[in-house]
Amino acid sequence: MKKLLLCMLIIAGVFTAFNASAQKKGPRPSPPDTVKAVTKNGVDITIAYSQPSLKGRTVGNEIAPFNGKVWRTGANEATTIEFSKAVKIEGKELPAGKYGLYTIPGEKECVVIFNSVWKIWGLNYTLDEATGSKTDVLRITVKTAKAPETSEKLKFSIEKSGKVSFVWGDYLVAFNVK
Repeated sequence: MKKLLLCMLIIAGVFTAFNASAQKKGPRPSPPDTVKAVTKNGVDITIAYSQPSLKGRTVGNEIAPFNGKVWRTGANEATTIEFSKAVKIEGKELPAGKYGLYTIPGEKECVVIFNSVWKIWGLNYTLDEATGSKTDVLRITVKTAKAPETSEKLKFSIEKSGKVSFVWGDYLVAFNVK
């Protein structure tokens, strides 16, 4: 009886150790980041995203290609942008709330998409990419620019003026929130 009890304890210990090691997670390949700011118009803006690295790749070619396809504008789960009040983005109205932030990168222009679906992993964006998703709330097109400094990791920023931008490599996209 003692041998049976000892055997059961050993087996239970092995399963516990295996379960604990299976649940242990390593560092995320693309670390999360959050930027927050209050604009001069009193709008709280929060952007939560994961920061992919270039790792020798070029934006527009091997990563976030300029091929007319939607990009999740980050890594891991969907990038989110949240506004505490209704805003105008490049002159177009957007209600207060939290949105999935997607883009269609281009060499000279970038389509920025605010989507009502934000709690998802990866690029789970079903649509006719030319006309948009039924869950798109707003799409704007902005000019792209060459960043003054290159950035190995994707980096968002929010200025007090309401200018929201991201840079990755030497690729810069910016839009105005009022």
